[in-house]
Amino acid sequence: MDLTGKVALVTGGAVRLGKAIALGLAERGVDVAITYNSSAGPADQTVAEIETLGQHSVAFRANFADDTGHAGLVAGVAAELGRMDVLVNSAAVFQHGNWDDTTVENWDRHFAVNLKAPFFLSQAFAQYIQAASGRGHIVNIADWRGVRPGKDHIAYTLTKAGLVAMTKSLALALAPEIQVNAIAPGLILPPPGADEAFLRRKAQGIPAKRFGSPEEIVKAVLYLLDANFVTGDLVNVTGGEHL
Repeated sequence: MDLTGKVALVTGGAVRLGKAIALGLAERGVDVAITYNSSAGPADQTVAEIETLGQHSVAFRANFADDTGHAGLVAGVAAELGRMDVLVNSAAVFQHGNWDDTTVENWDRHFAVNLKAPFFLSQAFAQYIQAASGRGHIVNIADWRGVRPGKDHIAYTLTKAGLVAMTKSLALALAPEIQVNAIAPGLILPPPGADEAFLRRKAQGIPAKRFGSPEEIVKAVLYLLDANFVTGDLVNVTGGEHL
């Protein structure tokens, strides 16, 4: 895909990996819409940074834990920016929950944000692409835990496993007009409240013996958007942590 002049929606694009992806796309000539929930200030800052790069941008507030207006969001992006060619499902929640203390609220929040929203946004995006007789890309930000689950973060892990399965299913259903792929980040950013010391300590337990950077995830996204013969794939950017 020639990205110049294209339009992408990056959910969760106000902060962390979502912001890095949004800025990386803008640097390639893409106009970028982002969503945010409680990060209004950072969303405004991200929009300003995208526009400094010479691209158009707009931010939509979306509480995926409660919202059902997924079709409206896709329509809103197309109305504001003129079209939509790329959907990056990056927004997610990652909260503690073991087998014995996962609550119904914890379960429902993870599934609503991490799996339900990506599916119905993908559905709305695919219907938009079909109506426009166009071509498009969906990139889902998954997790290596989705294919190598542990015994903790139960609801989160199940949603990421579902996202990997959804990626493969939609790749079959939406071909050839829409390519659908996923990326599994590894040790890239510390969790909220932690610092780089956390990353250095965790890095000793993975084959690469180092932690990655958001730029490496951006490179993976751009690779998938450039690749014409890749669909239904999961790209692990983990330094071998998924092994």
